[in-house]
Amino acid sequence: MKFLWTEDSKAGFHYWKLVNEHLFNGTFIVESKGSNQKLLDAVRDLSPKEGDIYCIAFDIVYDNMDVMNKYLELKELADKNPKQIRILDMTCFEFIVLSFRYLVQWTGTGRKGKIAIREHILSAFHEHKIDISRITDSRTLDYLMGFKNYSTEKVLKSVTAELTDQDAWSLKGKEMGKCWYEDCCVLEINKGKHCHVEQGMSGYEKMQVFLTDDETQRIIQDMR
Repeated sequence: MKFLWTEDSKAGFHYWKLVNEHLFNGTFIVESKGSNQKLLDAVRDLSPKEGDIYCIAFDIVYDNMDVMNKYLELKELADKNPKQIRILDMTCFEFIVLSFRYLVQWTGTGRKGKIAIREHILSAFHEHKIDISRITDSRTLDYLMGFKNYSTEKVLKSVTAELTDQDAWSLKGKEMGKCWYEDCCVLEINKGKHCHVEQGMSGYEKMQVFLTDDETQRIIQDMR
């Protein structure tokens, strides 16, 4: 059997269920462990049966020492069964959304300042962290320095939340906002809906575009 274990809950967990449904025809058993500590604990207790594969979606953030300590232990455990326990090479769910090439276009967000910051962050992103030395834009640097107890993950979550702050695109609920996966409601655009998805796209088509974007495809290569 194939399992996908994630620390994500709510919208992040929903994303992984959509990955399983749309890209793997439901062949994975997708489970949320609720936190990175509980995910690590579950892998500690794991004794894989022959033929079973466990894909582990753990947020890898190099500038968070607590996360890295857990990740290093998780990697030691996975190295004992490398064919059966596979850690996916991901930063976090929010970065998957933030890096999506049609994010700004689809959501129709008018937050020009945050759009610019997004571009600078993406261009400076390297090895699971924002390389601040690569950023020369003063507004972006001021934004990054404004975080108390700065970490890459905090920044990614904050910028992504601001660019998806409409209910239809929101990532704050139990599921991703309905515009990510439901048929396009193009008739409502003129009533104030912010949406610039190609007219008439079905929910299935939108998910195929989103899930075949570079970051998702890079991450899930170890699931195949």
